[in-house]
Amino acid sequence: MALASPQIRAICVEANEFPYLSNQFRVRGVPHTVINRKASFVGAIPEPDFVAAVLEGAGLPTPLPDPPQGGRELPRGPSTEIAS
Repeated sequence: MALASPQIRAICVEANEFPYLSNQFRVRGVPHTVINRKASFVGAIPEPDFVAAVLEGAGLPTPLPDPPQGGRELPRGPSTEIAS
């Protein structure tokens, strides 16, 4: 995200080399992601959950999830085709 936008900054910290920060953020597993000191999560998570956590940490509303794919088809209205 930081590579895609100049409005986002990312810092990677080696937990073993900075024990003070590891204790401050209660790092118990890696990756341990902290967003604006407001939200955090541990481990690799699906992209939609990652985006939601980042938005939450930034204080922005979380977008609604995409509708499920492959569900039942919605009924269609009257046909607008013209018979020849």
